[in-house]
Amino acid sequence: MTDTVLLDVADGIATVTLNRPEAMNALSRALRRRLYEVMVEVDGREDARAVILTGAGERAFTAGLDLKELGSEDGALGSANATDPADNPVRAIEVCAKPVIGAVNGVAITGGFEVALACDVLVASSNARFADTHARVGIVPGWGLSQKLSRMIGISRAKELAFTGNFLDAATAHQWGLVNHVVEPVDLMPLARRLGGAMAEIDPGFLAAYKRLIDDGYAASFAEGMALEAERSGAANSAVRPEEVEARRAAVQERGRGQG
Repeated sequence: MTDTVLLDVADGIATVTLNRPEAMNALSRALRRRLYEVMVEVDGREDARAVILTGAGERAFTAGLDLKELGSEDGALGSANATDPADNPVRAIEVCAKPVIGAVNGVAITGGFEVALACDVLVASSNARFADTHARVGIVPGWGLSQKLSRMIGISRAKELAFTGNFLDAATAHQWGLVNHVVEPVDLMPLARRLGGAMAEIDPGFLAAYKRLIDDGYAASFAEGMALEAERSGAANSAVRPEEVEARRAAVQERGRGQG
């Protein structure tokens, strides 16, 4: 039986691949549970400091919930509002305290769009496309799309996608600030690995705390976020010794010179 989610760990990077290419990597119940198991494993592995999430093949990152499964199983629609990380792939991704890079290799549709938005950083191949078809399917989003997307690209752009169900191409997604980089398909995973490699160089405990600070502040008001930063920054920085900063300074400067 083919594993619905593949895991490969090398050079400090865990590559997690949604593996149902024949079904456009649709999020079946079995895949969602396996994704949760994999993300729990990755979170606990010391040899994995950064994560790349992608889809098998070049057609799809993920087409979202498996509509055939939804139409054939009683109660299956409840998955659109599931809070259990074993049933909700967004919650499964959030289980991992390590940075997650979404390498969007094809379409990310509806629930698949929500999975993409759960990643910390998004990079896309030139054939990636995004679509919010909730209104056309008749299912209200329950994994965060209605709130996250407007905060990322602006409310009127988010409403355009929500109210039309139109596809957003990779170039426009980059222009709108949804994805950080767009490259040719052959260059997508090398780019994701370069970013993951840079993240893997950072102390994992520090990185987890920094990710949590950004996410917690983003979910709060600006004033609350600033107060949260002051609180956590003060507590963390008071424990840093000057000689530690000095020891790292030369390496930071050398790296900066190497980046031009």
